[in-house]
Amino acid sequence: MTHPMETTATTDDPFLWLEDIYGDRPLEWVRTENALTEDALVTSAFEGRERGILEVLDSTDRIPMAGKHGEHYYNFWRDAEHRQGIWRRTTWDSYASEDPVWDLLLDVDALSAAEGVEWVWSGALFLRPEKGDPHQRVLLVLSPDGGDAARYREFDLESLTFVEGGFDIPTAKSRISWAGPDTLYVGTDFGPGSLTSSSYPRMVRILPRGGDLDTAEQYFEVDENHMTALVLHDSTPGFERDIAVDSIDFYTRRTYLRQNGAWRLIGVPEDASVSLHREWLIVRPRTDWTDNGITYGAGSLLVVRLDSFLAGDRSFVSVFEPDPATSLQSWSWTRDYLLLNLLHDVSSEIRILDPARNWESDILDACPPLHSVDAYAVDDEDDDAGNDYWLIATGFLTPSTLHRGTIGGDHTAIKSSPSYFDEDRFAVEQHFAVSSDGTRVPYFQIGAKDLKLDGDNPTLLSGYGGFEHSMTPAYSGVIGRGWLERTTESGRHGVYVLANIRGGGEYGPQWHHAALHANRHRAYEDFAAIAGDLVERGVTSPALLGCTGRSNGGLLVGNMLTTYPHLFGAISCGVPLLDMRRYTKLSAGFSWIAEYGDPDKPEEWEYVQTFSPYHLLRDDVAYPKTLIWTATSDDRVGPVQARKMAARMKEMGLQNVWFHEALEGGHAGAADNRQAARMHAMSFEFLWRALTGSL
Repeated sequence: MTHPMETTATTDDPFLWLEDIYGDRPLEWVRTENALTEDALVTSAFEGRERGILEVLDSTDRIPMAGKHGEHYYNFWRDAEHRQGIWRRTTWDSYASEDPVWDLLLDVDALSAAEGVEWVWSGALFLRPEKGDPHQRVLLVLSPDGGDAARYREFDLESLTFVEGGFDIPTAKSRISWAGPDTLYVGTDFGPGSLTSSSYPRMVRILPRGGDLDTAEQYFEVDENHMTALVLHDSTPGFERDIAVDSIDFYTRRTYLRQNGAWRLIGVPEDASVSLHREWLIVRPRTDWTDNGITYGAGSLLVVRLDSFLAGDRSFVSVFEPDPATSLQSWSWTRDYLLLNLLHDVSSEIRILDPARNWESDILDACPPLHSVDAYAVDDEDDDAGNDYWLIATGFLTPSTLHRGTIGGDHTAIKSSPSYFDEDRFAVEQHFAVSSDGTRVPYFQIGAKDLKLDGDNPTLLSGYGGFEHSMTPAYSGVIGRGWLERTTESGRHGVYVLANIRGGGEYGPQWHHAALHANRHRAYEDFAAIAGDLVERGVTSPALLGCTGRSNGGLLVGNMLTTYPHLFGAISCGVPLLDMRRYTKLSAGFSWIAEYGDPDKPEEWEYVQTFSPYHLLRDDVAYPKTLIWTATSDDRVGPVQARKMAARMKEMGLQNVWFHEALEGGHAGAADNRQAARMHAMSFEFLWRALTGSL
């Protein structure tokens, strides 16, 4: 299907007024639309399903994932009793028991009540203590509304109080690191000129205890049109150093090492990922790189001793080289080994590499087919457990299990999530669709074991296809209860499908590169090919096929709406990009030019406009039923693109368009489990009723 090119000037947009995020008139419009959507979807039956989803999210039997710092294991937890959550810690013996005893460190609900701010937990930055001493100081990261902008406050782990007169960085999209017990490296909003066009810090200052941000010494700075600046202090004993990163865009960066009072560039390709671990420099090129007469493939992993590299040595060891079916997803160092997490046709594989044996590798026997399993170090500096690793295993019908193991020994299950639905009724299959250019594109199908291939099954197709993010198997009680277990009047269960389209990272950087900029349509063609394959195989029919996506996935399903409306009966579009003419001017949009292109350059707008759903709507097309949902406090994508898309569709006289905006919750669309349950339930309810004819 082709579309006329959009030539209207930005100022001719009749819905620009909705870009005033907190304006009275736009918020009045939001509340009116929210009421219409809730009136249509919220019934007593809906509320029962919402409670079922909330039970999953609030379950006290789920795995309390923990991070080890010193002798303690720290966990942040939300449940029905702790809506905003509690931060707590315990010992290993207690954690490994069936009923751990936790020490409460911070009650975010109580803090919010005391301070009159609905704080949302965003993490903690620990200060490394002197060897042998317990951890005592930490920076707590708290968002006032669930957005990316957060406040950093120094907290004492002995007194369990915020440090009086301690570090307290005001709410902003900050990038902060401990430089020592009395110093921070702070990238934040220092006032005019201190942020990049992407709304992130462009300068980093040295803030001593008791110092003033406005007069703090400048330490590092990047160009305003780059994405962000960051300085990190590596406090590893024996390898203390400062590292600065100039993130030019999402995929290119320059990494510097502080030497002799100046920043020294680490001379590798700008599109390579760079990390330092003790004596090692690790490089993962995103495109083929020829150095010293040797070509290293995109997606490989290269290792060299840092001091040798800085002295001019380029004798990298390629410890991983991809093949057409296998890609590197992540890596983690224990004390003596390097763990590689791989995907082979979107099923996990884990390799253990031994530097002492010239990087020989062994396969960790822990990865069943069609499952996702990730391994990472517990604490590489622990004297007794430096080679221990966590192992997280999950599958669509396999509740997640947390194992702990030691390299060279066994791994043991420590915690398992409960079952939230009757998994035995269902089966997982992997299929491959053929896209319009002949590329084979994998997808997972989860449906009833007795699934009839007669086209009569309500089916939900989900995907993302961007930013080299891989969509992998994972257990979800929310999907199980919200979709798989629901049945039609004739007893048909819902079918859930997860797409592994180009633009993602399932097959490494090449899979991502294939759908960038002018090739963006390949991601959409892949998704459409999967939709067509589901129909051709008899799993479903267009009237019974819905799709859903969030963020970049919202842009994906927005293009399904405008370019492939004949393939779908309903579309749920969450926290989306949709106005690709103005996306670079909204929230953090400027930082995504490397993914989509720059609409302010005429030659790039020529192709960007062809996947801008806001500009592709036409009067002569029958569109699927559509729910567009977002959050007011989302400061990454922002709510305005969703607002404008819904408003334009309604202004066109389209009847089957619903809109909902959570008044808090950030880019996740929800700031707590209750809000998340409402968000999930509303999307599932809309899709089910729209596909089965009851809406």
